[in-house]
Amino acid sequence: MNHYETVFILNPVLSEDQIKETVKKYEDFLVSNGAKMVAKEDWGLKKLAYPIQNKKSGFYHLFEYTVPGEVINQLEVEFRRDERFMRYLTVTLDKHAISWAERRREKLKQKA
Repeated sequence: MNHYETVFILNPVLSEDQIKETVKKYEDFLVSNGAKMVAKEDWGLKKLAYPIQNKKSGFYHLFEYTVPGEVINQLEVEFRRDERFMRYLTVTLDKHAISWAERRREKLKQKA
C-alpha cells in the first residue's frame, strides 16, 4: 500500500451539489477499491494561472490516501472520462512528504 495525494480541479460552472456529488463519487470509488482515506480538503474556487478549457477559475480538491498502486490507473481513467474534471495530478508521497502533510494539517487545525 503506497501513500498518494491527488489534487484535482473541477469545472467552475458546476453547482455546489454537483461538486459534492462528484467528490463523494470518487471518494467512494477509492474506498471500494481498498483505499484508506487519510485526509480530504476542499480548497474552494480559485483563479487559474492560465485558462483551461476557456475557464479562468476552478474548484480545487485534495485527497490524501493509501491504496495499492494498480488502483491509481483505474482512478485516472475515470478522471479522464469525466468531463467535470479540468485537471488532476496524483503523486506518491515519500516519508518526508508524509511528515510535511501531517504538519500542514496540524497548522490548519490550529487556525480553525
